[in-house]
Amino acid sequence: MKRLLKYRIDIKDTWDKIKAERKGKPKITYDREFFKKLSIDSSNIIKRNNYEYGKKAVEILKENLEGFGNFNVLEIGTGAGTLTIPLAKEVKKVTAIEKSEMNIKLLKENLRENGIENVEIINADWNSIDIDDKFDLVVCSHFLWMVEDLEKHLEKMESLSKRYCSIIQPCGRDSIVKKIYEKILNKPYMGEFEPDADYFAYVILREWGRIVNVRYFDYTIERNLEEEIRYVASFIGRFREVDEEVIRDIESCLKEISDNEKFITKNRAVVLWWEVE
Repeated sequence: MKRLLKYRIDIKDTWDKIKAERKGKPKITYDREFFKKLSIDSSNIIKRNNYEYGKKAVEILKENLEGFGNFNVLEIGTGAGTLTIPLAKEVKKVTAIEKSEMNIKLLKENLRENGIENVEIINADWNSIDIDDKFDLVVCSHFLWMVEDLEKHLEKMESLSKRYCSIIQPCGRDSIVKKIYEKILNKPYMGEFEPDADYFAYVILREWGRIVNVRYFDYTIERNLEEEIRYVASFIGRFREVDEEVIRDIESCLKEISDNEKFITKNRAVVLWWEVE
């Protein structure tokens, strides 16, 4: 149930403009295997820091959601299992929706490595899938920019939940990629690829009358040189073609930043959760 308000904050125009700028795959022409390697990088990175992001998010939910250990959970957009692996270790069952076949392959490998058997994987697009079941918790992590209509996304999350919903989203982009963006594109960085989308969801939910709980946590990401090159290229490629020349420029910039070819960034993420009415 939503409360009726005479006046509402119009966030749709801003959301649509940001989405339009981010739409489509980055234009990467220097490596045909780029996107496959990028997915593998993601899996390697989360294992390198022992699923720190997911563990800290799950710990917050575990501390605050009554009966968490017996939950049947629906997770939207699992990737390689950043959240799924720590979550499955703490709840009764996870139903995992993931569109990418490559991500599902990596997720299955990571589930096997961790001896986890209480995850059901559904290879489908969240935006079009119909689900009959209801869950104790419906959660998505680092997923909001994948949806076209945020309000419909939140409505669908609530329609499938018996008790709680949660959104987990990184806060801010690290300084390395911002610096290289400015050098290669020769213009100031204006937040073109900030991951923050939680505040859009917060405004909508508060207007609906939901009491939204908010917590933050810090986590670390470590990448090697090749991983960092692909990471930076994935953003630059949204604004210009990333060919051999651009890749050399990115690599040169990165070697100026780190002489040991290790890139460690301190990051922060937000956890939102609320009870469904």
